[in-house]
Amino acid sequence: MPIVAAGDPVLRRGTEPYDGQLAPALLARFVEALRVTMHAAPGVGLAAPQVGVPLRIAVIEDPAPVPEEVAVARGRVPQPFRVLVNPVYEPVGTARAAFFEGCLSVPGWQAVVARHATVRLRGQDEHGHPLDEEFTGWPARIVQHETDHLDGMLYLDRAEPRSLSSNEAMAQRWAQPTPATAAEELGFTLP
Repeated sequence: MPIVAAGDPVLRRGTEPYDGQLAPALLARFVEALRVTMHAAPGVGLAAPQVGVPLRIAVIEDPAPVPEEVAVARGRVPQPFRVLVNPVYEPVGTARAAFFEGCLSVPGWQAVVARHATVRLRGQDEHGHPLDEEFTGWPARIVQHETDHLDGMLYLDRAEPRSLSSNEAMAQRWAQPTPATAAEELGFTLP
């Protein structure tokens, strides 16, 4: 499926709660299409509005293929494929973590976003089974990013504006495990 780019109103309107608008077989096909699209992009999450569908559904999966130093600094651990239906999150504690992140709907750019280090996610899976789980580190970031899409928000709405960097600048200047050097050289403060 084509991924909708920033500027399309579907990314800003928020979503309708999923309450069976799709027959089970169609929901299964839609979920698989989201997964295939996410893998092809490639990405670690994809929300229904990113393919033009205003339903409160997202998928996540992260094999975490990063060097150990990066994995440790960011709390990045592999996440299995999951379907999030009607997800909501709340922070657990006050700790925040700031890292560069990007978005399939804002191709070519990344920016530092301070997010809750741990969140509690509630919702359902694609079979209607309840989800109630804590996520920490990078998985918490993914959950917040995708849930924000369902609320009509892009990561840029939460980003440190001075950190906005092209993918080329990221590769050349800011590939360190943390954004500390970028904060110092670009003039912004980390939490």
